[in-house]
Amino acid sequence: MTGTKSANPFWDFSLAVYGRPGVPACCLALQDRRGVDVNVLLFAAWAGLECGVRLSAGDLARIDGAVSGWREEMVRPLRALRRRAKAEDDTLYRRMKAAELEAERVQQDRLFAAGGFLPQPGGSVALAAANMALLVPGGDPALEELVGVLG
Repeated sequence: MTGTKSANPFWDFSLAVYGRPGVPACCLALQDRRGVDVNVLLFAAWAGLECGVRLSAGDLARIDGAVSGWREEMVRPLRALRRRAKAEDDTLYRRMKAAELEAERVQQDRLFAAGGFLPQPGGSVALAAANMALLVPGGDPALEELVGVLG
């Protein structure tokens, strides 16, 4: 995406945050080690930072439920295909990477709609950290590092 804003402020937030040094590594560590959905993790951060919303476990379960089928049937299979293609065919790898990114954008549109939040004053790193902690019971060094990068 170029410098233009989309109709989804959560997507814009995710692109900006994921572009920060250290964020991709933290997110992927949480995904691979703890099974965390990076899009839901970013949604939790966005809700706290940009919307001033403190999510409950029930809120996250409801929001995650709105995208779980899409994640299981589209995003994860595309990710698996991309990872397999990486070592075998660069052209296919790049196409699968683009397809996976588009599937994640659709998932983020669904998360944005399910949450029903809009950016407003009052957000904080503390709210984002509390929201993300719901997804990583017991904590994790990668989560601590991610919170530090967000601050």
